Order: sequence, then structure tokens, then C-alpha cells
Amino acid sequence: MELDFERCYRAAATRDGRFDGFFFTAVTSTRIYCRPSCPALMPKRENVRFLPSAAAAQREGFRACLRCRPDAAPGSPEWNVRADVVARAVRLIADGVVDRSGVPGLAARLGYTERHLHRLLTAELGAGPIALARAQRAQTARILIETTTLGLADVAFASGFGSVRQFNDTIREIYGRAPSQLREKAAPAGGALRLRLPYRAPLHADALLDFLGHRTVPGIDARDGDTYTRTMRLPHGVASVTLKPVPGYVNAELTLADVRDLAPAVSRCRRLLDLDADPEAIDEVLAADPTLAEEVRKNPGVRSPGATDGLEIAVRAVVGQQVSVASARTVLSKLVVAAGGAFPDAAGLLALPDNAFAMPTARRGTLRALAAAVGDGLDLDGGGDRDEVRAALLDLPGVGSWTTDYIALRALGDPDVFLPTDLGVRRGAAALGLPSDPKRLAAHAERWRPWRSYAVIRLWRHA
Repeated sequence: MELDFERCYRAAATRDGRFDGFFFTAVTSTRIYCRPSCPALMPKRENVRFLPSAAAAQREGFRACLRCRPDAAPGSPEWNVRADVVARAVRLIADGVVDRSGVPGLAARLGYTERHLHRLLTAELGAGPIALARAQRAQTARILIETTTLGLADVAFASGFGSVRQFNDTIREIYGRAPSQLREKAAPAGGALRLRLPYRAPLHADALLDFLGHRTVPGIDARDGDTYTRTMRLPHGVASVTLKPVPGYVNAELTLADVRDLAPAVSRCRRLLDLDADPEAIDEVLAADPTLAEEVRKNPGVRSPGATDGLEIAVRAVVGQQVSVASARTVLSKLVVAAGGAFPDAAGLLALPDNAFAMPTARRGTLRALAAAVGDGLDLDGGGDRDEVRAALLDLPGVGSWTTDYIALRALGDPDVFLPTDLGVRRGAAALGLPSDPKRLAAHAERWRPWRSYAVIRLWRHA
């Protein structure tokens, strides 16, 4: 992937945090790589290279800066915005698919050969799937070393390394220190893992918490003031997380049934809160419309909340068809109680008796058809091709365009979804002086591309 040297150098020279995660600064004289906002003195031009990923820097023998922690930078928003195979691969690697299924499993999920997938990733990121997964393992290991009292051998296997030797060699290579030295300065948390999830400012925390809090379901999630707590089904067990936005990052307190789930837990929390978004780029497009300009000025950094579980969002969408949010919460609460107090997976949903579904027979049939499709491989967690997933959803009985679009907006993370027939969207539009007729509103919304999903969230807030 070609990076413009002058643009990157200016961003790094001014320590512009907006570019953290977009590229990495590799210093040839020290063999250290940093994020653009690193407070260290800017090296001479002849001693600098700019690389598209931390994995590319590591692959070329650069060590991570222990001052700016480039491996902990917000992810590039490009991977959430894009729907091509490279972006889908990056999302799946972040969710730990390579650690669980290897590169063959990743390639199978994407429908490509391993060789072609390696070529695609290397061309854009300077590193293939193994190197990208290795970089993530190292970051996961560092977090566990510094925030838990786990034995280092346990950290090695929990992070996805195949052996303690591989773990030791990788940590020394990337951080320039032995694992025991990284732990020397750590303050073990004990019990829950306490992490900081960085984001690009601004972040409208109240908008996020209001959206999630208005849709909480007892037993699944809850809002308490400035914190949001929820359970998550992860590959190796159930987890719970408490999220609290503060300036610069979100405090996350994770309780995991299995520490191997740390990487997917972090990835899903970031997706849920849309922490890798570029709010300035989004707000610039929306504010160019005079009818939204004042709203954007007063409320910068509104995010598009995502999901920790695509099936859960899909079920919420089906249950919420043509009913109020409050009514949907009541129905979902009964469903969760029938499932034993946790949101069921596809098999669990199919196993529930008819009386667990407080809804018309046809809608119950839709939920079962949806669960069966997910059980058969329909990917609602960001790894599937968005167009193919949409087509598969529309083929299900009882699933129309509104339901499909809502799932695309939240579960698939599509940044450019618009819901012109949605009552809340139309009411919000009217409140802002926009046309509320679906056709006229959809035509007006064309000027908000490619960020119409963010406009939808803003319109819902005004409904």
C-alpha cells in the first residue's frame, strides 16, 4: 500500500493523533516504530519510513515504542468502512479467527485460497495473515502480562502462541524486553481485566449511552449513569464487560470465562462503540448540509453503535418490526428468561419452545429461519460479504428491507445505510426541518453518502 511520504511526515511532525492507526512511523536509526502522535522528537526525514500496519513494521524488524504504544492505537477506520475481502479479513483476524482456525479457516470463511488472501493482505498492509495475527497475539500478551497475575506460560497460550519459546522470542523481538521485564512495572489488577480502549476524538459519549441504554434487556445489558454493562458470548465462554467513556479512551473492565477470549472481546467492544471511526471526516460531510450543520456543531462525534453479536442484533431487528422499542424490550426479556438468563446462540434459539416467543406465529417462524440460516453459515458478525448477507436475509420469510437495513447498520457495521420508511427517522427529519416523506427524504439523504448510517443515528436522537 503506497503512503504519501510528505503527508505522513507532516502528520507525524505535528503529532496529529487523528492519523493514529492509519499508518506507523518506523525509524531506521533506532529500529523502533511509533504511532504518528508519539511525543518523541521527530527523526530526520532520511531516517523515517511510513508503513501501513504494525504487523508490517514488525515483519521488517522494527520494535514497538514503549512510550506511545503503537500497537494500542485505534484501528484504521478503513477496515470498518470497507466491505471488500481485505477489510473482512482484517475484522476476522481481529476477532481471533486465525488463532482459532488458522489461515485455512480464515480463507474458507472468506471464500478465497490461502495464497490469494496472502497476496491481497500483503499488497495493502505489508504483511500477510500470519504476521497480522502474530502482531495481535503480541498485543494481547502484553495486556495480560501488565494487567493480570497469570503465570507467563499461561499468558503465552492464552494469547494464542503455540509455545512458550515462541511467546518469549516474539515479545523480545517486538518490545525489546523479556516478558518478565514488561511485568516489572505492571500493577496487577486481580480479578477483572482493566483496559483502556482508545478512540479518535471527538466522541459523543452521551449519544452512545443513550442509544444503548434505551434498548437494554434485563440479563443482557444495563446502563447506570455514565457506564454500560453487558454480557457477551465469546468463542470459549460467556464474558461480561463494563464500559465507561472518559476523555481519550473508554475504560473497559472485562470478566472472562477464558482468557483466550481477550482479543475477540476487545474487538467486539470496539465494534459495539464504533471506536475506530473517523468522526471529523464523518461530521465534515454531514455538516455540509445546512439542515444538519447546527446539529453537528452542537453534537460532534456521534457514533453508529454496532454489535458484539450479529445474531442478537438480527433477533432484535425482527422482534422490533412495527412495534415500539419498549414493546420489543418486553418481548426480548421473556425470550432471555426462557433461554436461561442469557441471549441464546442459533442452536439455543432453535431449541426454545413456542411459548418462549411472545409474538405472532409468523414472526416466531422468521426467528427460527434466521437461526437456522446462521447455524448453516450465514455470517452476521462482519466477516461476510455485505451484499451476499443482505440477499440471504431478504430470502428469509418475514424479513423485508427495513429489517435487512437495520441488521446491516448495526451487525454488519455498514456506514452508509438509510432507513427512509422508519418512523423514528421520519420524525427526526421533521424535527430538523427535513422532508418526512420517505421518497423525498431518501433523495435528500443522497448528499450524506457515504455516512448515511450516522445521519440515521442523529435523526433518531431528534425523534
